Amino acid sequence: MIARLWRGWTTPENSDEYEKLLHDEILPKIQAIEGYKGSMIMNRELESGEVEFAAMTFWSSLDVIKNFVGEDIGRANMPEEAAKLLSRWDERVVHYEMLSNHKA
Repeated sequence: MIARLWRGWTTPENSDEYEKLLHDEILPKIQAIEGYKGSMIMNRELESGEVEFAAMTFWSSLDVIKNFVGEDIGRANMPEEAAKLLSRWDERVVHYEMLSNHKA
């Protein structure tokens, strides 16, 4: 399994709206992709006043990710409606091969 890590930053004023967009529109579209295995969405308030979101999505293979974003799998897939709410984001993502998944 492949884990794909991406981060984006927004203002506190846009934080709730961005989270709603993720859960109501973006994640349901991703969930429809064959080979998508789930996600973890996290956020934190920074001393700078920004809110950072981190998304780790899980995929069955790199080929599935290619079907999602195209040949350049390191490119972030940024929907236009999300870009309007974020002040900045990672334009490149990081991929990890999952070795284990321990649960408490």
